[in-house]
Amino acid sequence: MSKSIKYYYDFLSQPSRALWIGMKLGKTPFEGCPVALRKREQLTDEYKKINRFQKVPAIVDGKFQLAESVAIVRYLSDKGQFSEQLYPKSLEGRARVDEFLEWQHLSIRLACGLFFRNAWLYPVNGIAPMPKTEQIQKMTKEVEANLGLLERLWLEKDFLIGDQLTVADLFGASEINQIKLCQYNVSAKQFPKVVKWLERVRESSNPYFDEAHNFVYQKSKQAVSAKV
Repeated sequence: MSKSIKYYYDFLSQPSRALWIGMKLGKTPFEGCPVALRKREQLTDEYKKINRFQKVPAIVDGKFQLAESVAIVRYLSDKGQFSEQLYPKSLEGRARVDEFLEWQHLSIRLACGLFFRNAWLYPVNGIAPMPKTEQIQKMTKEVEANLGLLERLWLEKDFLIGDQLTVADLFGASEINQIKLCQYNVSAKQFPKVVKWLERVRESSNPYFDEAHNFVYQKSKQAVSAKV
């Protein structure tokens, strides 16, 4: 019997969460290997031997090592170890999922990632001060411009690629949920399709979705309590 794949991740990482949820839903056999980003464990010499980019997620499959979440999805799928519903085998179905995964890098992921980094991650870790109000407004405007694109261009049906959940939904929702840490919640009035879609993704992938997002939920609640 082959050994389980070792999966290196941290739930603070958006793609780490999305991939973890996908593997759990698809019953991919793996050994979880947490890497504490807050303790900078990804920067150790030991981890550098696993992932030369010193980021998460990453996998080790025997003697083979691989970084980058989308590459890992494709690798596991080609090995027959990833859910065909979440990442289709058909040429057109896979192409549609890939289309979103490629599109989001310079849209949803970029806008939400910069907001998270500058308005939460850097200030919390003492790397940079909290942005000024006008800077927050500028980042919020960029996030909402991309949420608008998501609303108009992608959400014609229940999920991004049609009527069923795919990894496209997991990756997109994980990015948007990250900015809860910045005390930003998507407005149902402004983006009704996005809000309903986020809830569908959560419901369709629970209990794993909530388990993976527990850190985000708890920290965002703590920040609200601190302001009261």
